[in-house]
Amino acid sequence: MKTLELDTIEKAKKQPISTSGSLAVIDALLSENVDTIFGYPGGAIMPIYDALFDFKNKLNHILVRHEQGAIHAAQGYARVSGKTGVVFATSGPGATNLVTGLADALIDSTPLVCITGQVFAHLLGTDAFQETDIINITIPITKWNYQITDAKEIPEILAKAFYLAKTGRPGPVLIDITKNAQLQLFEYIGYRKCIHVRSYRPEPIVRLEYIEKAATLINNAKKPFVIFGQGVLLGNAEKEFQNFIEKAGLPAAWTIMGMSAIPTDHPLGVGMLGMHGNYGPNFLTNECDVLIAVGMRFDDRVTGRLDKYAKQAQIIHLDIDPAEIDKNVKTTVPVWGNCKETLPLLTNLLEQKTHPEWFKEFEIKRERETTFLIEKELNPIEGGLTMGEVINVLNELTNGEAVIVTDVGQHQMVACRYAKQNKTRSNITSGGLGTMGYALPAAIGAKFGAPERQVVAIMGDGGAQMNLQELGTIMQFQPNVKILILNNSFLGMVRQWQELFHEKRYSFTDIQSPNFVQVAKGYNIDGKQISKREELRDGLKEMLDNPSSFLLEVAVLHEDNVFPMVPQGKGVAEIVLSKEEI
Repeated sequence: MKTLELDTIEKAKKQPISTSGSLAVIDALLSENVDTIFGYPGGAIMPIYDALFDFKNKLNHILVRHEQGAIHAAQGYARVSGKTGVVFATSGPGATNLVTGLADALIDSTPLVCITGQVFAHLLGTDAFQETDIINITIPITKWNYQITDAKEIPEILAKAFYLAKTGRPGPVLIDITKNAQLQLFEYIGYRKCIHVRSYRPEPIVRLEYIEKAATLINNAKKPFVIFGQGVLLGNAEKEFQNFIEKAGLPAAWTIMGMSAIPTDHPLGVGMLGMHGNYGPNFLTNECDVLIAVGMRFDDRVTGRLDKYAKQAQIIHLDIDPAEIDKNVKTTVPVWGNCKETLPLLTNLLEQKTHPEWFKEFEIKRERETTFLIEKELNPIEGGLTMGEVINVLNELTNGEAVIVTDVGQHQMVACRYAKQNKTRSNITSGGLGTMGYALPAAIGAKFGAPERQVVAIMGDGGAQMNLQELGTIMQFQPNVKILILNNSFLGMVRQWQELFHEKRYSFTDIQSPNFVQVAKGYNIDGKQISKREELRDGLKEMLDNPSSFLLEVAVLHEDNVFPMVPQGKGVAEIVLSKEEI
């Protein structure tokens, strides 16, 4: 198909013109200020790619090596930039390869617009070549999806897609466009952004009476405790949140997804929550008198056993999604709304306070964790390299300024526990779904989303092999991504559970890996392997200082465990510092 003249888009804004569905797709992207697309072409989406050919100077298309790589890259791009990630894929296997990323993006509230090609409309339901009912497949894992069979629908549906993906609680949207709709000519009157969808309220009405009740509880609290999640970041409310905790002197702990909303060394920050979070904030959740949850969903990895979770506390829950209120934890005072709006209203009603005696309890718990565990993890004097000391040296060399993209497993927990982050949107990880293979493509996307920042992808030897082919994307497009593989020759997190709860029956967790450095060299990416403590600093410095992408493989302890840990089936106050306590 030959695309229409490039100036047709501008002409259409003055008077209706005949244009193709594919060109209308391109106009929608340009009108939504999209600058980067991650995708992989195929037969059913070929007309859109043909239209894209003439807009390569305006739209940067990154050709990945697998569609799962495309959607994870778009996630990384969206998470670090605050924009909506855009993905192209063809029908059938191209579309189904997006499924894991869609599920990941939905549970982690990442705004995406995925455009898939589909077979001709008259072939739908005939089991045509590369036909898959991607709409019914993705209904449970998208915020909204829709199939277009007529080009006239393209402008309105894509406008709605971008609006829904970004507003309210963000999430992924999938638009499936049949090939005939891409080729079809229609009378085009230009693109109009969507500003309203009937029956959809992106932000609930803020109820001032609940703001007042919440303020009263906080002002009267002796042991108030704030736990916050990604909602602070998604609402661009970092400043408002910091003002909130600073005025009332509130200790604040973050979920994995909330990390970097405040600097990790903020004086009111008391660490990370969760199964492998810090000892103090987990334990003291069950001793606070008022628990204020901001932009988080009381995930099971944060709460442990619900019947043992914060039963002594009055609970205030601030969230943009009313469905999250009372879903897992019964709330004393619900505060619906975008925290960028609700936090200042609440802060205005708070008394200026400090809570020195309450903070002392966090300090005592921190000292115990440091003496018993953290110091040994970060500054060991003998034995093999620990994951913690690798992260510790990385902190010193990056000054906490890097974007840290983690895969899933032990290294993820260690990185989230010990990484220093001084800038917002610095922690990119698969939180809710726990998708191995996430880090490498997500780091590529993050680098395109924040080209001025240092991006370090940290992964284990298991996850590294799940999307290793995306080294080809790095080779072709040359984003300067630093790849740090912490290799313990195990599927470490599963092995840890097998050791602790299955009598060391290591069933198929001993994994062999290729020579990662040699693999990287095959993609024209420099690399290095290290295994000794005296090599660590220079190796990390060489990786960071390299003007191009670089892969550093670090051999770490073979059978090391991540502690503290809230064992499965236990309450948060039953957190343990070693396997002997289980």
